[in-house]
Amino acid sequence: MKRWIYAIPIIVLAIIGVITAFQLADPEKPGFAISELRPAPERAFPLLYDEGEIAFAPPPSGETSVVNLFASWCAPCRVEHPLLMSLAEDVPGQIYGLAYKDARADTHAFLTELGDPYEAVGVDADGRGGLDFGLTGVPETFVINSEGTVILHIRGPLEEDSLDAVREALRQ
Repeated sequence: MKRWIYAIPIIVLAIIGVITAFQLADPEKPGFAISELRPAPERAFPLLYDEGEIAFAPPPSGETSVVNLFASWCAPCRVEHPLLMSLAEDVPGQIYGLAYKDARADTHAFLTELGDPYEAVGVDADGRGGLDFGLTGVPETFVINSEGTVILHIRGPLEEDSLDAVREALRQ
């Protein structure tokens, strides 16, 4: 008579499965989105290779730029890296990196192994800068216009379609 109790875990798992399927089908996660325009964080980050700091509001180049938040321990960051290298060839001087919660030596080894597409790399050792950007998880890419406004936010690793969106945003 109390055998129905054994079905409860199966029913709960089925409900969780349905909810997960709906979340995975949501085109906004992961992916790219032009969210509401917002100012880039005014926080300054220590540079990876040199003394000094870098800030992105406005971008150091004075023109629309890409800021890619990455980490050496992040597998999707390795996957997107060839696309960043390609983008760096197309728009030299407009791509900046921000090493998120990563040891300096590990970041240096990562960029030595895979190549360095960045004009400069900032260090966000404690992760607070990533939170200021609105980071949900590395890698994420932000396009910031010359006035210091985030005009494009890409969640997750770059792919061909999101790379096209970055190129289009850089033309603005």
